[in-house]
Amino acid sequence: MKTRFFKFLLLLILIQQAASAQSILLQNADPAANGFSPDRLNRIDQVIKSYVDSNWIKGAVGLVVHNGKIIYYKSFGVDDVNKNTPLQKDAIFRIASQTKAITSTAVMILFEEGKILLDDPISKYIPSFAKPNVLDTFNEKDSTYTTVPAKREITIRDLLTHTSGIDYAQIGSPKMKAIYAKAGIQAGFSDHKQLLADAINKLGALPLIHHPGERFTYSLSIDVLGRLVEVVSGVGLDVFLQQRIFKPLGMEDTYFNLPVNKRSRLVQVYTDDKETNRPVLWKDDTFPGSTINYPINNNGYFAGGAGLVSTIKDYAIFLQMYLNGGEYNGHRILSRHTVEIVTKNQIGDIPFGDDKFGLGFQITTSKGNAKLGLSEGSFSWGGFFATSYWADPKEKISGLLFLQQWPFKHSELSDKFKVLVYQALQ
Repeated sequence: MKTRFFKFLLLLILIQQAASAQSILLQNADPAANGFSPDRLNRIDQVIKSYVDSNWIKGAVGLVVHNGKIIYYKSFGVDDVNKNTPLQKDAIFRIASQTKAITSTAVMILFEEGKILLDDPISKYIPSFAKPNVLDTFNEKDSTYTTVPAKREITIRDLLTHTSGIDYAQIGSPKMKAIYAKAGIQAGFSDHKQLLADAINKLGALPLIHHPGERFTYSLSIDVLGRLVEVVSGVGLDVFLQQRIFKPLGMEDTYFNLPVNKRSRLVQVYTDDKETNRPVLWKDDTFPGSTINYPINNNGYFAGGAGLVSTIKDYAIFLQMYLNGGEYNGHRILSRHTVEIVTKNQIGDIPFGDDKFGLGFQITTSKGNAKLGLSEGSFSWGGFFATSYWADPKEKISGLLFLQQWPFKHSELSDKFKVLVYQALQ
């Protein structure tokens, strides 16, 4: 009996070791021992420093992971130009639209639990979206309009792929910006107290810019999905993300509402001075109707498409979960097959530049690969305040570059960063 018992224990240990081996955790490592040339990686430093020295940016943090090993993790420049405080690697950034991939992941968790199907109409869960209408005529003088019935209802898949026909408040088309402004719909950086439920219910009654499924329009669709998560799960989006994604993964610095004891780490935001075209501290009127204080003003608005703050390392953990096939830190967030669904072309032949779009991510095609070198099948996106990321399943690489600046006239730095990473890969 004892022999059988010890054999059973040994089998359990081997199974646990095999499982942990499959779930790669982020660790600091020597670049040379992990497939990268240290001399070539130094080119990243030279380029980012040149942008700081040219006063095109005030600061940036870069991080590169290969096979779960952190082979590059550095900060440059200052956080607060008035205090001359250096930008720290663990600084907390407004990740804005990088929230979208996290909310989309929450939707896929519910999909895996059998609580929703991707081709369900959203009106099944949020009735205000029933019988949608599409904008027909628009009067610029008073923002009145006429509509025609949509050819079909909006599905959850339409929302995940930005093919729903919903537009974006404040940054979308002129017609829909005016309609949304009149209805009090915001892009997510709320300057006053409001609830996601109220905003999304109002949005559901407004016209679409085109028929569902006909084209890609970057939109408030993921905010709608944030509300879907609340309706289906029965808890606030903030609670769901904390319990089902952030806590299991060990993302300890990712929030909608940043705790008081961490607010000193929130990065300053810069904008281009209109006269000098050089970055200056953000002013209240830089982006009318919005505020950069949304993570600390207790507005109660959990915008699924734009509301989170995070560190660059926290987001690297999130990406590593995907590169691990849906698992990290001993916790499975998504199945391997669901990860495949999320990171494949979901928009068919709908135009999207050189690439395609999955369920929350831009997907690199062979044509897109020719531009910068990202492997076909890489997935990526970024945020309003000049944060960006990508993950490459073929090379097992993720790269992230975080700034806090809008408008960012030297956004080519993000593309240069990608090139600089791949040229250092041996």
